[in-house]
Amino acid sequence: MILQALNEYYARKAAGDETSIAPPGFERKEIPFVLTLNSEGEFRGLEDTRTGEGKKKRGRVFAVPQAVKRTVAVTANLLWDNAGYVLGMDAKGKPERARQQHAAFVTAIRERIADAEQDEGVNAVLQFLESGDFAPVFADPLWPEVAEGAVNLSFRLESATELVCQRPAVIAAVQGDGAGEQADGPMCLVTGTPDTPARLHPSIKGVAGAQSSGASIVSFNLGAFNSYGKEQGGNAPVGERATFAYTTALNHLLARNSRQRLMLGDATTIFWAERAHALEDMLAAWLGEPPKDNPDQNTEALKALYESSRSGAFAINEQDNTRFYVLGLAPNAARISVRHWWNGTAGELAFHIRQHFDDLRIVYDRPGEAPHLSVFRLLVSTASLGKAENIRPNLAAAVVRSILEGTAYPRELLGAAVQRIRAERGAVTYPRAALIKAWLAREARLQAPQPTTPEVNVSLDPNNPNAAYRLGRLFAVLERAQEAASPGLNATIRDRYFGAASATPVTVFPRLLKLNTHHLSKLENRGQAVNLEKQIGQIIDGVDDFPALLSLPDQGRFSIGYYHQRQAFFARRDNNTDGDKVPSAPHPASMQQPNQPKLGL
Repeated sequence: MILQALNEYYARKAAGDETSIAPPGFERKEIPFVLTLNSEGEFRGLEDTRTGEGKKKRGRVFAVPQAVKRTVAVTANLLWDNAGYVLGMDAKGKPERARQQHAAFVTAIRERIADAEQDEGVNAVLQFLESGDFAPVFADPLWPEVAEGAVNLSFRLESATELVCQRPAVIAAVQGDGAGEQADGPMCLVTGTPDTPARLHPSIKGVAGAQSSGASIVSFNLGAFNSYGKEQGGNAPVGERATFAYTTALNHLLARNSRQRLMLGDATTIFWAERAHALEDMLAAWLGEPPKDNPDQNTEALKALYESSRSGAFAINEQDNTRFYVLGLAPNAARISVRHWWNGTAGELAFHIRQHFDDLRIVYDRPGEAPHLSVFRLLVSTASLGKAENIRPNLAAAVVRSILEGTAYPRELLGAAVQRIRAERGAVTYPRAALIKAWLAREARLQAPQPTTPEVNVSLDPNNPNAAYRLGRLFAVLERAQEAASPGLNATIRDRYFGAASATPVTVFPRLLKLNTHHLSKLENRGQAVNLEKQIGQIIDGVDDFPALLSLPDQGRFSIGYYHQRQAFFARRDNNTDGDKVPSAPHPASMQQPNQPKLGL
């Protein structure tokens, strides 16, 4: 199914006016330097195709004959390659191998292009190569950069605009190499038609963490993987045409400048539709990280998602039956493994993504400025030290699957968020609060498809009867009282008691209420003390007893109650509607952990 969808995507792009997709037998390759020759094969100079500045210089991308699959053997590409093959340059202290590489480069031209001397460009290249006079190349001012970078080279006639490898004679030779389908050959598993099976499949590049030379998604490199006397690609016969199509499509989608590629956890994720669709341009903005030069881009794209049903820019409904595909790839030594695969309709996917962001919605201390919560940001908020490498294995794939399919978020996600909050002494940050709220909201909706009230509101819900939620609110009010009584504290009860209060309330809250009596007695503003005491009473009235133990979901509700109540304090402070003159308390997300906390109890 995956290879079939990729094969169809290539056919769609090749049939249109797409210039970035390689024609059959070719691939898109960065060629930083081009050797310019005259028609007699004399060297005229090196052409630098790079753009950019400093280390960010990138060579121009050309359509060149598809690269050979390299192992330890000497095999040359046709009319383009590195300096070792093109000029026989020895950069590794192996002069004999360099000579073999250069000889293989010349042989490839003569063997693959019939009557090579009949084409002016190919003939010029052969004259240059067989002359062996490369001193003018090595004397060119640009040569040190070529030698230092181990880059790819190709050829162009000074009177032409295209590369020699793009001339009609070369194209005819490349596309004629074994291109004829075998009427009596084995059936291709992708197209269902007879075709010559590809023995080795071209490398796939662009998967984060994979080998820079590329990796394979279909390969049989050990005898133990063979069956029924078959070898290599014969074990899963994919025709040469389909092999070229699916690998070219993959490399196109994985290209550096692709808008249909993003990182979701540790998986490089690509996506495409059966025909041109707006979702192909928007999915990365909805789920991925915004560009550094435009941090609001993804937030704007998300607004478009919510407004599209009214504007008509993109109809989010189940009637949009355009097939859509999402493929997550991860490195596995010299291979690529499929981390996740989803296929459905564009309408289903857009609905599920909108549902995901609905579930994530939660109050933020600056209304209208809530930062975009990408999947990466959600996952990294659950990781130790906020580092991507510490995200729990397989968690990213499970989260992505739940978003794409509209199913329950993994319980491990809730556990990771709660554990991080406890490990960081009650740091209920915006991403963690949104994540926990989303998990609870989705779980409640899936258990009761038509709930009369939401499991967790977007903002403070004074009428929520859940004991854990109310205890989280209570903890926030007790902390507020402490901050009012002792302004300027380096640490509050949150730093010492949050973990125990959110897991075993009965062991902590009696002591905290006694401490609160002391804190309220220190307040000079008696009106403020009365308001806080009244608020504490209203919250406790809804709690029969302090629970001995809170379940994992209830620990999440405790954190949401705490977060909601703190956000309500921030909003009240900004609006200044009740005369509460408590000094501004730092947001939990920005609190630093002191070396020597001053509790002021």
